[in-house]
Amino acid sequence: MTTLAVIVFVLTYLGMALGRVPGLAIDRTGVALLGLIILLASGDLTLDDAGAAVDMPTIALLFSLMILSAQFEHSGFYGWAANRIIHAARSPKVLLAVLIAVTGALSAVFTNDVVVFALTPLIATGLLSQKLDPRPYLIGLAGAANAGSAATLIGNPQNILIGQAGGLDFWTYFLFALPPTLACLAITFVAVAATWRLVPSHETMPVDAVTAQIDRFQMAKGLLAVAALVGLFLTPLPRELSALAVAGMLLMSRRMSSRAMIGAVDWHLLLLFACLFGVTAAFAKTGLSQDGLAWLAAQGLLPDRLSVLTPLTLAASNTIGNVPAVILLIKLLPDLSDGVLTALALLSTLAGNLLLTGSLCNIIVAERAAASGVRLGFVDFARSGVPMTIASLAATVAWLWAAGLVRI
Repeated sequence: MTTLAVIVFVLTYLGMALGRVPGLAIDRTGVALLGLIILLASGDLTLDDAGAAVDMPTIALLFSLMILSAQFEHSGFYGWAANRIIHAARSPKVLLAVLIAVTGALSAVFTNDVVVFALTPLIATGLLSQKLDPRPYLIGLAGAANAGSAATLIGNPQNILIGQAGGLDFWTYFLFALPPTLACLAITFVAVAATWRLVPSHETMPVDAVTAQIDRFQMAKGLLAVAALVGLFLTPLPRELSALAVAGMLLMSRRMSSRAMIGAVDWHLLLLFACLFGVTAAFAKTGLSQDGLAWLAAQGLLPDRLSVLTPLTLAASNTIGNVPAVILLIKLLPDLSDGVLTALALLSTLAGNLLLTGSLCNIIVAERAAASGVRLGFVDFARSGVPMTIASLAATVAWLWAAGLVRI
């Protein structure tokens, strides 16, 4: 049984790295689900064990934030925002700066994956209508979504998990993370502007611009929900219950059906979380993880120092992905200090900007862009992503070291 659990664990995370099963139309969520099914069928993991392994507060918080984002999507807010961004300035560099600033701010409140899913086709279509090459702007969109999401404990799935697992205070983290986040947003702009010529492209074909139609009442309702959520975060009420309360209020609508709101939830991502929790729990039961951690501790290689944590998050985020990597670390190292957890949230998020496959956010941008007729290739992304990530990680490590939160 132990051998099977180890094999399933290794193959599951190998699937996370590949992103699919060669020869089959199975993505990361499918890989994780198959791994869990095998463990359940073999008896290595019971249904009770699998259920107990799932961090329900994290799932509940992520679900609630997706409902909140659905409110804005159905109100036409994202279309309105994209239209305003595209027509913000005649200068391509100012347009890029506005895009990065707005995307970063939105991603700090709504999860970055949701933001880029909604904005990418709108931005791509709008830029094509302006006869601009959308690729550098889409890289800026992905980079800003990742960097901006690092500012809060609700900005992306891995930060939600880290915040819930460590019981980190929302506002303490935000105040600490804001300076490096702002620096990384500026770095994103410089990296894209320095590696691309932001001029009209003769290769792009003009298309009709997106017409923004906004329901002002529904947008106002969404803004009120955000204000309520921020207010509840100032109270002792747990974050997941605060978010569920807000989501419940949004579902009580006479004009927007609950089916449409719930249908906008990314159930594939929630299922991925649940399955990875179970697979990792089965591996932890074998005792091999504890033996491995004891060996790493003896060698001084535990990820509680910046010299270990930084290259580890960079490598893991760009192979198995930052969400699976964080789930693995949190499950195997449940006693990490608040300082290390803060560093993990920042570094694992920013490391995802290195390559196109570094985060789910980047992949969503590429796939949504392709559906709009824009091909964003691996080399295209790395061209800006590599300098962007190296500079962002260097700035963040310097900030963490200066604050004395984590030792070198």
